[in-house]
Amino acid sequence: MRREVAVESTAEAYLELLAARGIDYFFANGGTDFGPIVEAYAKRMAGELPVPKPVTVPHEITAVAMAHGYTMVTGRPQVVMVHTIAGTANAVGGLINASRTQIPMLFIAGRTPTTESGLKGSRSSAIHWAQESFDQGSMVREWVKWDYELRPGVDLEGVVDRALALAGSEPQGPVYLTLPREVIAEERAGFTYAIDPRMTPPRSVAAPEAMQRAAHVLAQARNPIAITRMIGKDPATVLHLVCLAETLNLPIFDGGATHMNFPYSHRLHQPGRAEPHIAQADVILTLESDWPWAPGRHEPQPDATVIAIGPDPLFSRYPLRSFQSDISLAGSAALTLQALVEAVRGESLDAACIHERGLAWEAAHTRARTALQAQAEAGRTQRPLDKAWVSACVEQVRNDSTVIINELGLDVSQFGFERPGTYFGAPAPGILGWGLGAALGAQLAAPDKTVIACVGDGSYMFGAPTAAHWAARRMQLPVLFIVWNNAKWNAVASATRGLYPDGWTAHLHSYPFSDLSPSLDWELVCQAAGGYGERVEDPAEVPAALERALRVVQQEQRQALLNMVSA
Repeated sequence: MRREVAVESTAEAYLELLAARGIDYFFANGGTDFGPIVEAYAKRMAGELPVPKPVTVPHEITAVAMAHGYTMVTGRPQVVMVHTIAGTANAVGGLINASRTQIPMLFIAGRTPTTESGLKGSRSSAIHWAQESFDQGSMVREWVKWDYELRPGVDLEGVVDRALALAGSEPQGPVYLTLPREVIAEERAGFTYAIDPRMTPPRSVAAPEAMQRAAHVLAQARNPIAITRMIGKDPATVLHLVCLAETLNLPIFDGGATHMNFPYSHRLHQPGRAEPHIAQADVILTLESDWPWAPGRHEPQPDATVIAIGPDPLFSRYPLRSFQSDISLAGSAALTLQALVEAVRGESLDAACIHERGLAWEAAHTRARTALQAQAEAGRTQRPLDKAWVSACVEQVRNDSTVIINELGLDVSQFGFERPGTYFGAPAPGILGWGLGAALGAQLAAPDKTVIACVGDGSYMFGAPTAAHWAARRMQLPVLFIVWNNAKWNAVASATRGLYPDGWTAHLHSYPFSDLSPSLDWELVCQAAGGYGERVEDPAEVPAALERALRVVQQEQRQALLNMVSA
C-alpha cells in the first residue's frame, strides 16, 4: 500500500519519510546548507504535519552523542544532521564511538551546492567554494557502513530505506548521507511512498554444526570461563546468558564493560578482568568482547579452545586483531545464545563436576564483593576524595529506575547492576566527550528515569560542556552530572608509567601533557545554565551532596552538577 502526500520540496518529502519510518528526533547543528530543511520544518510544524522533533545542539560532538544515547536506551536509530565538511569534521570523534559500539544512526550532512548558478539552492556565499571537497564521504568512510550523496531525480524513498536497513543490519552502525542544497531545494508537486519500508534489517544465527560443536566443547570443559564487554547492548541477551551460565556454572567476567551484561549480584558474576584466569581455562567463551585479554602478558594455554560469539566475532573492521577464535559463532547474539543454551542442555553433562565448579566460583564471587566493600569503606575518610568511596555512595542512592552513564568518572566495581539498560560505559575507542551528550540522549529516551552522568574532568571538557548544559536547559532534561575532578588526564600518566615504570617521569613524578591544573569551578558552568552546582571536597559530605542534587533533579526537574574534587 502506498501513501500520497502534498509536499513543496524534496526537503519536505524527506521529513515526511523520516517521520513515517519511525524517526523520533532530528538532532542538528545547522549551517548555510540547511535552508530547505529549515523552510520545510517551518511549513510542516505550522500545519501540524508529522516530522521528527527538531533538536538544536550547539556542537556536533554533543549532537552525535545525544543520538547515540537515545538509541542505546531505545534500540531505535535516530538522525543527526551537520553542516557540510565543517560539521562532519567536528562530529567524526562521536561517529567513531558510534561505529565501534555498533550504534545504528542516520548521520547526514549538507553538501556544498554542486552548481555555481542556475538552480534554486545554487552557490550564493563566499564559503561555498573554499568549503567544497572532492570526496566528502572520504572523511568518514572508514567509520560508516555505507555512504551516498542524494542526487536529482533520485529515488528518495529507496535511499532512505536502504540507509536505515543497512544501519540496523548486524553488526549495526552509522551510515552517512550527504544532501546537496539544490537537490533538497528542488520543488515538487507531491510525494508518493510505501507505507512499509522497502527493506528491513536481517537477523541471522550461526550454522547448526558450529553451534553443536561449541555446545559439545562447553559441556566437556572442566574449567571454562566467559568474557564479555558489550553483549548487553541487546537486553534480550542477558537472560540467555544467565541461562547458559547457570546450566554450566560458567563464571562471567565483564571488566571494562560498556553495558550491563550480567547481574552483578549473581553468584557467577566475577568483578574485574578475567586475565588472571586465562592460563588455567580449558575453554574460553568470548561474547562481543573486542579485547578479551592482554596479548603477551596473558595468553590461553596451547590446547585451550576459544569460542567467539557476536554479529562479527572476528571484528573484521579492526585492522589488527589476532585473538584466537577456534569456533566463531556469527549472528545475532540473542539468537545465538538461545540456540547455544538449547544445544548445551542436549549434551551429556557431568552434574558433579558442574556443581563443584559452581561452589568454587560462588566463593570467588563472595570474596571479591567483600574485598570491594572493604576498599570503599577504607576510602570513607580519605582526602582528597577516594573514587571507590564516592562510587559506593552513588550506588546507595541508585535504584532500578536509575540509568548510569560512565565516562571515566566511576569505579564500576562498586555497583550492583541487575537489569539491562541501567549502565552504559564509555565506548571502546575512548574518543572523549561522549558522556555528557549520551546522558542527555538517554534522558530524552527515558524521561521517567533518573540519569546520572559520571565523567572525568578531561572528558567533561571534551564534551563541549556549555553546549551540553545549554541543551539540557533548552530541552528540560534534568540530568545529574558528576565530575571526577582530579585535574589531570590520568590515562596519559598511567600509560607512561606502564611503558617506563622506572623512567624519568616515575622518578620525578612529572607527566607533561597530563596536567589539567588549575582546575575550573565546573559547578558554576551548570549554574550558568540554570542548574544546581556544588563543589564537594569532604568525603563525609558526599552522601548529603548526592541527596541535595537528586532532590533538584527529581523534584525540581532541573539539571545538577557535583564537582567531586580528588587527587
